[in-house]
Amino acid sequence: MCGIAGFWKPRGLYEGAEQDLKSMVAKIHHRGPDGAGTHIDAERGLALGHARLTIIDLFTGEQPMCSQSGEIVLTANGEFYDYKRHRASLMADGARFRTRSDSEIAIHYYKRMGLDFIEKLRGEFAFVLYDQEKDRMVLVRDRFGIRPLFYHVRDGSLFYGSEVKALLAHPEVPCKLDRKAALHQLMHTMVPGTSAFEGIQALKPGHMLIVQRRGDSFEIEDRCYWDMNFPRQDERDTSLTPEDHVLRTREELVKSVTFRLEADVPVGCYLSGGIDSCSILGLASGAQQSPVKAFTISFDSDDYDEAAIATEMAESMKAEQDLIHMKAADLYGENYLLTTYHAERTFYNTLGVAKFCMSRHVHESNYKSVVTGEGADELFGGYPSFKRDMFLHGLKDESPEVVESFQKALEESNRIFKGAILAEEIAAHPVFDELCGFTPSWIQPWMATLEIARPLMSRSALDEIGDYDPIRAIAETLDPSQIEGRHPLDIAQYTWSKTMLEGQILNWGGDRVDMANSMESRPAFLDHHVAEAAVQVPPSLRIKGNIEKWVLREAMKGVLPEVLYKREKFAFMAPPGHTETKKRKALSELIDTYLSPSKVEEAGLLDPAKIRNFLEEYDSDTDPVSLTRKDALMNHILGLQILHDQYVAGNAPAMSG
Repeated sequence: MCGIAGFWKPRGLYEGAEQDLKSMVAKIHHRGPDGAGTHIDAERGLALGHARLTIIDLFTGEQPMCSQSGEIVLTANGEFYDYKRHRASLMADGARFRTRSDSEIAIHYYKRMGLDFIEKLRGEFAFVLYDQEKDRMVLVRDRFGIRPLFYHVRDGSLFYGSEVKALLAHPEVPCKLDRKAALHQLMHTMVPGTSAFEGIQALKPGHMLIVQRRGDSFEIEDRCYWDMNFPRQDERDTSLTPEDHVLRTREELVKSVTFRLEADVPVGCYLSGGIDSCSILGLASGAQQSPVKAFTISFDSDDYDEAAIATEMAESMKAEQDLIHMKAADLYGENYLLTTYHAERTFYNTLGVAKFCMSRHVHESNYKSVVTGEGADELFGGYPSFKRDMFLHGLKDESPEVVESFQKALEESNRIFKGAILAEEIAAHPVFDELCGFTPSWIQPWMATLEIARPLMSRSALDEIGDYDPIRAIAETLDPSQIEGRHPLDIAQYTWSKTMLEGQILNWGGDRVDMANSMESRPAFLDHHVAEAAVQVPPSLRIKGNIEKWVLREAMKGVLPEVLYKREKFAFMAPPGHTETKKRKALSELIDTYLSPSKVEEAGLLDPAKIRNFLEEYDSDTDPVSLTRKDALMNHILGLQILHDQYVAGNAPAMSG
């Protein structure tokens, strides 16, 4: 696990280019504190940098990494799993390795297969490879976007980095918060392939950017090499039994977890009270000969705390559990600022802050890597919004009475999340209706938030974005060929995975807050072999009756305590700011600092008078659903102001890289 940064200027490098590259790498030192390397080719205009976190091959895996003849250069962030088998196979075919690193297999496969080499790479990764013979650079991001990769094209030059802050360290890359992105952050849902900053794009998951020199300029192709391809309803293999799907799910997940325990340093697990992380711990405990270290967050609210169930799981697996207790003082103040800085976008719930604190604790416990449970809900239909769409659009063979009973049970079990996870009333958008046949439930709460959020923007920001429709912008990035003819549950899962998974869960809930503390997370469910098994599972076995993730429950029945096997999905969130006096006070301190009229006026994103009115309404509101929505919006408002202060005004927090 590492960080990468660099640039390519086809007219050649300039005096001071190497120092600019080192400044870029220094900005992501937290991603790789164990070493730093550069590759400079002034004639070709190449500047490639790397910050290293040693997890596999502690002694010989320095990067940038070159082929034997030096014509191929690689800088990689992430892990390629099953690499020992690949190394043996490549050596049998005549390859000779210079290191013991997993990263080197990418060079050898590229030499043999060209751009088709990506099909051999399994894991979570973002890397840049330069081919001197073809005078071509290839930027690649893993299939789900677990590892970040951003780029900026300006005046015929390409700049890239694992984090936006690395690009902004180069003097030619401008720093301005994008007004359209600001609106998206206020409503919670970003457009795939974008960032919070104007002119800086995120390479989409499952994509490669092919940059080919043509004289003194480039041709750039953005190519999709993998997608979450659910079969069309009329093309599903109906010969497979439920037992076949249970067995394949188990087999692929066992392989995935086993691969993710491979490291030259200790590997632990994140453990909450859900079946996802508990399944991971159970399989890891079986594969590892010594007790697994399990890290668990505990909240000071009975409504949101899952520690008791997590402890039951840890005890049943004889794991060594480490409980991290989170209070108001932990979730706000300096930790809130650091989480915003590292996430480089806003967040709707302080769960991201809690995970930042947990990764710091993991690092202080001398662990560099953990296996996590993210992705199970995306693959196996776990979220309440998926159940709602299944009940509304996917149960045509059930009686209306049965469907109504399912819906009532869903609403009751998720009542504290209304306004954030489930909309209190069904909403629709014409573009999504046309694309999907319905508007997915996951986006409906944020459509309601948009109605509150847009009027809060400043007059100049509103003039700049005009009649821009953020819901349309999101829908238009989705591939219609992956939606046409699919079951409503497939559509709900696909549209969520292309937006919220990468934009939220794997950002401020994953890589960015983990790597802020030099700690690598490995989400075993987001192995593409597991995903390719999951999409073949019929919708009726992902959500069976009123039971979400049925096929996963059955696959993991042998390792889950009964209370977990039977437990309904419960969203893992931190208690919102309105739920306790101490949290309100801690939140108020941030509001006083960053939402004063002068600060709002200075940033130019929001309207000071309307923000003042919003704060007054927030203070007087007593409706739980309205407060839940306003809590989310409050975090986004604060986040925008903090991002401006840290990046545009130049007040980055101390000790932040």
